[in-house]
Amino acid sequence: MMRFDGQNPDEIALRLAHIAWEAGRVLRGMESALIDKRIKDDGTPTTDADLAAEQLIIRRLNEAWDGVPVVAEETSSTAQTADYFFLVDPLDGTGDFIHGTGEYSVNIALIRGDRPMAAVVAAPAMGSIWIAGETARVSPLPDGQGTDFAWREAKVRPAPEKDLVALVSRRHGDVATEACLSVLSIGTRRMTSSALKFCLIASGEADIYVRCGPTMEWDTAAGDHILTCAGGSVVGPGGAPLTYGHEDRGYLNGPFAAIGDTALAPRLDLPVSAAVA
Repeated sequence: MMRFDGQNPDEIALRLAHIAWEAGRVLRGMESALIDKRIKDDGTPTTDADLAAEQLIIRRLNEAWDGVPVVAEETSSTAQTADYFFLVDPLDGTGDFIHGTGEYSVNIALIRGDRPMAAVVAAPAMGSIWIAGETARVSPLPDGQGTDFAWREAKVRPAPEKDLVALVSRRHGDVATEACLSVLSIGTRRMTSSALKFCLIASGEADIYVRCGPTMEWDTAAGDHILTCAGGSVVGPGGAPLTYGHEDRGYLNGPFAAIGDTALAPRLDLPVSAAVA
């Protein structure tokens, strides 16, 4: 098995960027096709596009890092982890892909122990990509056959005294989330889907995203790392960082808040989920 000790996390992130860009091209090519939607056991939709992107990503990860486990939403969601492993969501925001909003992403994170060390979130239809190893960067996606990125640093903004911008899920509102947001001075609620919420906060375009409903580790790991490297944080109840590789609970996350300004964390009161306690 190829080990990552001594490898530069930023260089790993760049390699992941090329894989996500390639997967994004597959998804873009399937956007206008007749969508064969199926409902999985957990009630969420999947399509042939999810499967095609996941197969490509797993193949490319195996070519680059043979033997490193890949936990991926569609075909290897019960894979076992090791000291290093990948978390992959090949199409985060399948509902948005089906409905043509463009707000979907490709998420890949390399986990070392229980925290990410390199990650990418690509938004193929929106033309943007974010990566992080030790630093967080953002670039437009290359046009056509080119693979030249134009990276610049992604950085969170200080939280304003009032009129915070909160990102809320288009399809996943809940009472507990609203209760958490009610203690803050929210001026704008902006509907955004998928892991793009982490990235918009990382780029200084918003301040907070709270999610109290269920999510999976492959939904959050890449965005978590990008936001953290951009100066923000993703915290669970009590303010602790999220951890990854919880095979015992089926890779389920508990409630969390993604925040740009870490000074907001003590003001939050996230509920404790019995499922992950």
